Amino acid sequence: MEDRKPISHVTAGLIIAAVLVVFSIIINFMGLTQQRSLGLLQYVLIIGGLIYFITQYGKANNYTLSFGNLFAYGFKATAVFTIINIVFLIIFFLVFPEMKEKSFELARQQMEENPNVSEDQIEQGIDIARRFFWVGLIGGTMFFMILIGAIGSLIGAAVTKKRPASPFENQSI
Repeated sequence: MEDRKPISHVTAGLIIAAVLVVFSIIINFMGLTQQRSLGLLQYVLIIGGLIYFITQYGKANNYTLSFGNLFAYGFKATAVFTIINIVFLIIFFLVFPEMKEKSFELARQQMEENPNVSEDQIEQGIDIARRFFWVGLIGGTMFFMILIGAIGSLIGAAVTKKRPASPFENQSI
């Protein structure tokens, strides 16, 4: 059997982060941020990427790793792409403040569609969104990335083949 060097969790996280950044730039500049299905596609990319890298990691280690080792690998990769994605979003909204304003306008339009929300409530909601934009952006991104990363890591660790090494294997006398 050929010995393959496993891809590190940092490399896996960097690759997933690069895919997410490119995807985010395309979505924002094509004006497709209001389409929820594309937002869900981002989560599919994360879960799919984690499953792929975890199975490749297991394969490179001859499937001898435990569920916990595989999950830890995926979760470490999640930490890497979460940090990079948060840094990207901060830089993105600082460089393109019009995108921040566009998100407030989109929120206003969605609230106006609800007949149970008054104009005062809309103004209060937008005011709160403006005051807590950075906290919401960073906290929300961190929460959802880690949640989706944990799900992807669990699935990846579960579907990866496992052939634990026997404790009697490779014993020298």
